[in-house]
Amino acid sequence: MTMATMVTAVAMNAEVTLPGWMSSNMVLQQRTTMHLTAKAKKGATVKITTSWDKQTMKVIADKQDGTFAFDLSVPAAGGPYTLTFDDGKKLVLDNVMAGEVWFCSGQSNMEMPVKGWGMVNNWEQEVANANHPLVRLFQVDRAVAHTPQTNVPRGHTQGWAVCSPKMVEEFSAAAYFFAREVSQKLGIAVGVVNSSWGGTPAESWTSHEALAEVTGFEEHEKRVFATGFDETKFNKLYDEERAEWMKEVYGNDKGLNEGNIDNAPWGAADFDDSAWLTMAQPAHWDNVDALKSFDGIVWMRRVVDIPSNMAGHAIKLKLGPIDDEDITYWNGKRVGMTAGWSRERSYTVPAELVKAGRNVITVRIYDTSGDGGFAAEAAAFNIEADKTTIPLAGDWKWKKSLDAQNVKNLSDKVEPKRPDDAWFPANLYNAMVAPFLTMPVRGFIWYQGCSNVGRAVQYESLFQRMILDWQARFNKNAEVATYPKPAPQQGERRRGFFGQQESKALPFYFVQIANYRWEKDIQPESEWAAIREAQRKATQLDGVGMMVNIDIGMAMDIHPKNKQEVGRRLALLALNRTYGRDEACAAPEYYQMRVSDGKATLSFRPVQGSDALAENADIKGFTIAGPDHVWHVAKAHVEGERFMQRVIVECPEVPYPVAVRYAWADNPTCDLKTVSGLPVGPFRTDDWADYK
Repeated sequence: MTMATMVTAVAMNAEVTLPGWMSSNMVLQQRTTMHLTAKAKKGATVKITTSWDKQTMKVIADKQDGTFAFDLSVPAAGGPYTLTFDDGKKLVLDNVMAGEVWFCSGQSNMEMPVKGWGMVNNWEQEVANANHPLVRLFQVDRAVAHTPQTNVPRGHTQGWAVCSPKMVEEFSAAAYFFAREVSQKLGIAVGVVNSSWGGTPAESWTSHEALAEVTGFEEHEKRVFATGFDETKFNKLYDEERAEWMKEVYGNDKGLNEGNIDNAPWGAADFDDSAWLTMAQPAHWDNVDALKSFDGIVWMRRVVDIPSNMAGHAIKLKLGPIDDEDITYWNGKRVGMTAGWSRERSYTVPAELVKAGRNVITVRIYDTSGDGGFAAEAAAFNIEADKTTIPLAGDWKWKKSLDAQNVKNLSDKVEPKRPDDAWFPANLYNAMVAPFLTMPVRGFIWYQGCSNVGRAVQYESLFQRMILDWQARFNKNAEVATYPKPAPQQGERRRGFFGQQESKALPFYFVQIANYRWEKDIQPESEWAAIREAQRKATQLDGVGMMVNIDIGMAMDIHPKNKQEVGRRLALLALNRTYGRDEACAAPEYYQMRVSDGKATLSFRPVQGSDALAENADIKGFTIAGPDHVWHVAKAHVEGERFMQRVIVECPEVPYPVAVRYAWADNPTCDLKTVSGLPVGPFRTDDWADYK
């Protein structure tokens, strides 16, 4: 039998150790029989007492290593209970509840705390009112691993906690608001495990076995398995893959001589940059029209005048965070390089490079996606030496060197990541998901996608494969009863869709990434729209539901503050589709288009838990194109009755419509909603290849 996750027992001198997700204050998935392994004194008789049925079972610990197996049958929702293990010394878990358990994961929008760095809307009142004894929280500490782990990462957190103002301050806002809503509506305990890490891509949360089947990862995974997961071989693999990647990418960089980062003509002190443009720094370059939405490499140069008293002395070059990677030169000599948009850049310039008078700083910046450039505060953007500070804020020269879309290797492959990096494929699955496979759950909630923008075609397959993998791996060591859904009252027809069937898969409810960046009416090449479409396609999987978030994002903040609505909409999916509540949880979906008299008529079909479209005579967010594939802003309105509703789309400039898109932009203005206020998600009627 595979060993379950182990942690040191909390009781004084106790021998028993339990799966790491078990502690006082926990929620156990109700109506479950779980098959677990633990550890005790070698050869000891272990008595296990459950207060919910006042029963005691006895098992014998192995004489060699002390392991013992036991079955734990959890009743219907209730509590608090105690769970006692006694091998001669007692370990008591108290304030244990039977209820519903959800595993919550993703990147920073799942990680974003109620207070902390996130500060959701009205956070002061939310924190003050966060006394919900039926809600229990488990924070997973950050960790990475190359192979599946059994130990739950533990650092500053110590297992399950009762929801309180102090606990929610640094806990996932989306997970908390979800749990609060479900618990209040069902009147039972709800436990949420927050296992998330900001900025991480989906491949980090996917097992090596699943990744081996995903286009773009096959060769990497073959190499990974060939290492036998030996650390030395792992590092060698990274060096080889990084060298291959750099050879192609850096070799296309005009600022370097044949890709050699130590031979950079554009970094030379005497290089003629008179034809380069200027921009005020520090600032993200997306604020400049010529660089809006630009991903790739931009070189920046700045001349500084060094006083004679600083000449011949080592100095500190403080550039703050740079989005995403930099190579920095002083008078043509490389003085530092760093990857990671949030990492501070502070480089020491050797004394022999510092001369009196004119000196040149050159920074080669590679932006992989989203914003790019310097992200420092002006006051922290400077040169320091001997208590003298030279500010660097002001005009810098700049020039594009490489557009990521023009290099196949940048567009279609993932840049190799260090083996100890959270971005390395499968590292987070191994360390932050695998230890919970023995913990029975009702389902998952997920909020991620931003870090895969630019790879929508690959993400479509990757995301679906990850979901299927999680659904298959969780609950294998347990028998979990389906939630007892209430029978419809006489004359009641629960909201649903035609041909609705009961899902047999573990529920997986995710957030489609929100509107973000500059508002645009027409943006057919939008990579953010493309990744949303890739996400939407996952709803074809059994048990999968999508929460549309296209109306509550923020143009200049990738971390929208209205996490209350995120949690509420996720809870609506669970309440309707998992718990059988008659509450609207989704909007109807686009079904087909018919064209006549210069107008496109779009039909919509109900999905499980959908309600009718709201009447709207002037819908914002539609664009339309004819045979020339040129897009125009369209007029649109709703017609028809429930289950027979249509949206009519037209534009005088497009007499022969061929394709229609809705909310297809990074940050679209769109307002097609249901009568309950749930937004219709972005969609398109065409399959034109506007993105990679």
